[in-house]
Amino acid sequence: MDKVNELIVGLQDRAYPIHIENGCLPKIGKDLARRQIANRYCIIADETVAALYGAIVLQSLQQNGVHAEILTFPPGEASKNLTLFAELCSELAQRGFDRKDGIIALGGGVTGDLAGFVAASYLRGVAFVQIPTTLLAQVDSSVGGKTGVDIPEGKNLVGAFYQPKAVYIDTNVLDTLSRDEFIGGMAEVIKYGIIRDAEFFQFLDDNRNGAINCDKEILKNIIRTCCQIKAEVVAKDEQEADLRRILNFGHTIGHAVEAVSEFSIIHGKAVAIGMVAAARIAVFKQLLSEKDFDRIYQILCDYDLPTEIPKDFDRNLIKKYLSTDKKIVSGKISYVLPNTIGDVVITSDVDDSIIEKVIS
Repeated sequence: MDKVNELIVGLQDRAYPIHIENGCLPKIGKDLARRQIANRYCIIADETVAALYGAIVLQSLQQNGVHAEILTFPPGEASKNLTLFAELCSELAQRGFDRKDGIIALGGGVTGDLAGFVAASYLRGVAFVQIPTTLLAQVDSSVGGKTGVDIPEGKNLVGAFYQPKAVYIDTNVLDTLSRDEFIGGMAEVIKYGIIRDAEFFQFLDDNRNGAINCDKEILKNIIRTCCQIKAEVVAKDEQEADLRRILNFGHTIGHAVEAVSEFSIIHGKAVAIGMVAAARIAVFKQLLSEKDFDRIYQILCDYDLPTEIPKDFDRNLIKKYLSTDKKIVSGKISYVLPNTIGDVVITSDVDDSIIEKVIS
């Protein structure tokens, strides 16, 4: 594959490429055969994605002399649980997968998180490749090595940091993505502008129509910029000791909203709500100007993203989920708050009275 289309996540001896190209899906088998990452692969995909793209990836591998087979599961966040995780591990054992074999996650964030956690755990770790098929997974969750599953107490509370060996992003697969999922993915895109790149934020503002209408060159630019930012952050702080926590902007309250909705609100849209909430906290703390708050609020509205917690959501239940957030340290919840467009701070110094105002 063309090196021009590659970014590298710089983790020294564990560095890996992110390949971004329109129409690269049928070429993946040839590239994996060349890289010799694993002897054979188990492609893990939900039933919807497997029906759309499973045969293409499987054929690409087999035509290049790489043995592969597919495991599928029901689509949706409800599948990201310990029971299905155990079932997938058992199936791998029954099929005789060993330490020289690998796993390919073909799908969105749920698939990447679940398959990645299986890869991190099965035989104490086997090779792992990401082929993200949603915008959200392409710009965010497929890069950086966060894997895991949900438990009743909260989202992503069980998991591991486990880096893939390669990430293949084919923007053409977004043609089959639902409008709802695409818009949800744009929330994570906008997040990168707010936390790290004011020029990118402006680009998103100026190119809304092209982005919303899936202009391939604009999308490729968007995906590459997001992956570049995340690659740089992960290279500096792989396991979220400090800098990487900025990537959680909007996720603290967003995850609570997502959980209270019983995942009827998709992740990206919950993050949009969480970003507005975090920006409001920043205004209350006199970190963020009203002008920049308005810009954040307006761009989310312009991309048809939600900005408010639904009025019928139980606020006490939201606070309960906040209290079990995985980012809590020494009993304190950390919030990522914007100072301005392109820069954020991480603080646990947020009074409960401010949270009450923001979620009320």
